[in-house]
Amino acid sequence: MNPLLATDKAHIAVVDDQVENLQLLVSLLAPHYHVHPFTGGDALLRYLRGGLPADLILLDVVMPPPDGHEVCRQMRALGELDEVPIVFLTALDSMEDEARGLALGAVDYITKPFSPSIVLARVKNHVNLSRAMRLIHRQNEVLESQVAERTAELLGKNADLRVALRQIALSQDVTIVALTSLAEARDQETGQHIQRTQNYVRELALAVRTHPLYAAALDDQAIELLFKSAPLHDIGKVAIPDSILLKAGPLTPEEFEIMKSHTEHGRSAIQAAEDTLGGGNSFLRYAREIVYSHHEQWDGSGYPLGLCGEAIPLAGRLMALADVYDALISRRVYKPPMAHDQAVSIIAAKRGTHFDPALVDAFLTIQGRFAEIAQRYSDG
Repeated sequence: MNPLLATDKAHIAVVDDQVENLQLLVSLLAPHYHVHPFTGGDALLRYLRGGLPADLILLDVVMPPPDGHEVCRQMRALGELDEVPIVFLTALDSMEDEARGLALGAVDYITKPFSPSIVLARVKNHVNLSRAMRLIHRQNEVLESQVAERTAELLGKNADLRVALRQIALSQDVTIVALTSLAEARDQETGQHIQRTQNYVRELALAVRTHPLYAAALDDQAIELLFKSAPLHDIGKVAIPDSILLKAGPLTPEEFEIMKSHTEHGRSAIQAAEDTLGGGNSFLRYAREIVYSHHEQWDGSGYPLGLCGEAIPLAGRLMALADVYDALISRRVYKPPMAHDQAVSIIAAKRGTHFDPALVDAFLTIQGRFAEIAQRYSDG
């Protein structure tokens, strides 16, 4: 069952040494979840080590020993508890405190005094995210087992092997949909952003492959792989705390540094998949290049590596232009949507600074196709 549609109640462990806080959280969450309250970290650890269920843990930071940070550290040292998401409850609000908690393995913070609507929203989001991640993990394990079994059976049987390869390709597409849906679930403002940007990338690649420098790199197979891998460009955002990812106002410099790390998180996840498969997977290579380099800029002022010019992978350069165009024409909580012509003018003005000049030239010849795609996959 899709975890985002699951009807069974999740199990929420709540730890706070202040009884009034504990009672408040229990009364707030009990109508929606199975709530397991604890007044100390040792009681929580005994509960978890006993193999009892927990889809999410709300953990107070400041408690008599062991405090929240120590409980988190002990949990993460136990492999079987490593996937249980931890959200810290705290009145501490310094960046140093948040950075320490995130480094220990927490996924988010909820500050005291509690806002009931924020608590319910954060808990719902992290429960859905936790279940989705476990579902994808189980699906991948089943898929790997099925592929291994079918490969052994089909050696020397070319006709059956072609069927198996089609099944694997279909499973790959389903996994992409699951992963991109997971990313969208973390950021409700993206809407049809995934569909728009992957179509922009394909149209831009088709337009620029007539350029002598790009013809060899952009054959039909390469463009199809770019189209399939483009939806993963922001998959690393699943590792960014809600307090930063969903912030309505501008980010502080410290928060922006954490936001920028989504490129690192995404690349690490794709690289781990490549290592498991032993390398040589073209789809994963394109996905890794897009995830890691779509915020690089032609003049070297981007991130995470500050690459410039043709040192930026072509896949990242294509994604950068598509992503910026869509950001300009889309509504956000902090800005209204921009008209297509104005967005085109801004991209043209950034030719040779933010964007590859050849890609901007190709974009200007087909900018009407971008407008059609934006209309077809409108957020409504």
